[in-house]
Amino acid sequence: MNIRESLEEIERKSLSKYATFSSESLGRDTDEEECDIRTCFQRDRDRIIHCKSFRRMKHKTQVFLAPAGDHYRTRLTHTLEVSQIARTIAKALRMNEDLTEAIALGHDLGHTPFGHAGEDALNKVCECGFAHYKQSLRVVEIIEKKGKGLNLTKEVRDGIVNHRTSGNPSTLEGKIVRLSDKIAYINHDIDDAIRGRILKEEDLPEKYTSVLGNSKNKRLNTMIHSIIENSIDRPDIIMTDDISEAMSGLRNFMFENVYSNPVAKGQEEKAKEMLKVLYRYYFSHVNELPEEYRMLIEKGQVVDRVVCDYIAGMSDQYSVEKYKELFIPTFWNLQ
Repeated sequence: MNIRESLEEIERKSLSKYATFSSESLGRDTDEEECDIRTCFQRDRDRIIHCKSFRRMKHKTQVFLAPAGDHYRTRLTHTLEVSQIARTIAKALRMNEDLTEAIALGHDLGHTPFGHAGEDALNKVCECGFAHYKQSLRVVEIIEKKGKGLNLTKEVRDGIVNHRTSGNPSTLEGKIVRLSDKIAYINHDIDDAIRGRILKEEDLPEKYTSVLGNSKNKRLNTMIHSIIENSIDRPDIIMTDDISEAMSGLRNFMFENVYSNPVAKGQEEKAKEMLKVLYRYYFSHVNELPEEYRMLIEKGQVVDRVVCDYIAGMSDQYSVEKYKELFIPTFWNLQ
């Protein structure tokens, strides 16, 4: 008995006509023998979870740099919250939950140490430029598995590279992740900012909370319900205008009051300068890159892009340790 084929048949019978069916995937760049147990999107999800870049997200900044507490979000816990929200929506709309989960788990694989501060630093110092959503795609296509990539399906890769606000995913599952990403970070960043005493719940503008709710749970419930109620049995993933506008307004409020707050972001300039120094050092000392990155250069990848690959892949702690190793003198101790 071929379990994968049975699962594909269940999809055809149970999913919405607007869903993306595993059996109709556009496939991979390199053809592979199909698994007899898992659908193609299940395999993509598993490959992402087992890759090194996924594990490193546990030590990468979401908003707060090196927070003194175990309960602040990291890039990994953000990713898990996005996945949970996206799967809830996908299941309710009878979309392909496996495809949705794979996109959600892979969408931030290319994020730098120190979050968007690191992204900004690499974008300024690298002649090729740097954007985390493009880097996430590069991780799964080129960097992982020592330059072989993960050979994911086209649908998953499309969802990963189009998860940003201005993206335009080709599948409804990708559109679910794109909205779920914003829903997740707006709400958990508010939660972290309240925990960090940067703001209080009552500081949030009443014109937005009156629409969305005056607690994290209420806001999540409002946004998720709006998507489900307005997208069910339709060829698009949408909210009502009033909720979409309130969500955008709350997002703008967070940019003005948290994402640029000197308490939350006071160490960012130090982090940026550190990553720029590391970039310049490795650009001038390519022979000191790890072997897997030197191999990328030997295969024809340009040096500045590969140096960005290495630095973007670092965790917060690892980047600090490399900086100390390269630039902070150690005391000689003869014993």
